[in-house]
Amino acid sequence: MTTLSPPPQYVVHAADALRERETVQAIWRGNLGQQDRMAAKYDWFYLSCPHGPPLLQLLRHASGDWVGTACAGRRRMRWQGRDITAGVLVDLAVLPEHRSLGPALILQQGLIEAGARQVDLLYGFPNPKAAAVFKRIGYSKLTDIVRYARVLRHGRYLRERMPSWLALPLGAAADLAVALRDGWWRFRAAAVRSEWRDLADPRMDSLWADSAQGEGLVAVRDSRHVTWRFDESPLERTRYLLITAPDGNRLLAWFATQDDGRTLQVRDFWSCNGAAGDRAYVLALLAAARTAGYAAVSVEIAGTASVIGNWSACGFVARGRRPVFGRWSGAQQHEDAEIFLTSADEDE
Repeated sequence: MTTLSPPPQYVVHAADALRERETVQAIWRGNLGQQDRMAAKYDWFYLSCPHGPPLLQLLRHASGDWVGTACAGRRRMRWQGRDITAGVLVDLAVLPEHRSLGPALILQQGLIEAGARQVDLLYGFPNPKAAAVFKRIGYSKLTDIVRYARVLRHGRYLRERMPSWLALPLGAAADLAVALRDGWWRFRAAAVRSEWRDLADPRMDSLWADSAQGEGLVAVRDSRHVTWRFDESPLERTRYLLITAPDGNRLLAWFATQDDGRTLQVRDFWSCNGAAGDRAYVLALLAAARTAGYAAVSVEIAGTASVIGNWSACGFVARGRRPVFGRWSGAQQHEDAEIFLTSADEDE
């Protein structure tokens, strides 16, 4: 007598982002962020990405209800001098009554199978506590993305450690000393010009095409991507600091920045020297941030020593790190690949 196996409790399905908008947002509601914000994100990130439709997975319970969703947004990347496709893992959500390790693993496995067919690489920025789970389902740690910060105005930081009557004059003295030192460094560095812009500059295309992209893993940073990633995003306002030659014509570097109250967050950057940039460009960024009244500048970078070098030389200090996990399609793995990532290589 043949014993029939019971049907699986959960089944994962590939989904069309355009058709399943309401289903996905119903799962998100109360589980992922503010409802209006997530609705705006869906229309931008899921439906308007110029790199193609996302790899979207939906999880159906045996009852027939949709109970979970996960996604990988598409990215264009370069690897060893050739174009590849990648997917960044985002927006894993499971309804509370089904929130256990099993459904989440099933969704992730569905993304892995979809990714193996459609992209060269899946990567994500999981919570460090989830590292063991990512390893269990076949991801490898690619690198760490590190947050670096540079203080411009020291009073607030000193007030956390000493009385205000002492912190204020010491902070002012430290600000002056650091500003003079930065000014001296700028005087000795290559002459450049900087200006703020509210929209991506078309010259980013020639900058990207003519720059040193290296043989490692790097996302394409042309104006098409930058415009979608920042200008068309409904979630945050981005301003660009453009670094040009003294005559203002040739674009040498750009920084995509966002305002976090007292801190200027650098979300992305590129230069004629690729990710490595130049000390003069970072010094110009610091000068512009100081003039604009910011107390600090921060940036998140995964990169080699040559990429980090100019930031460290300008006083940026590591303040925290997060792991980045990835899974290459095919048999070959590239755990030793040189990788350049910023926080813009995440989903929002």
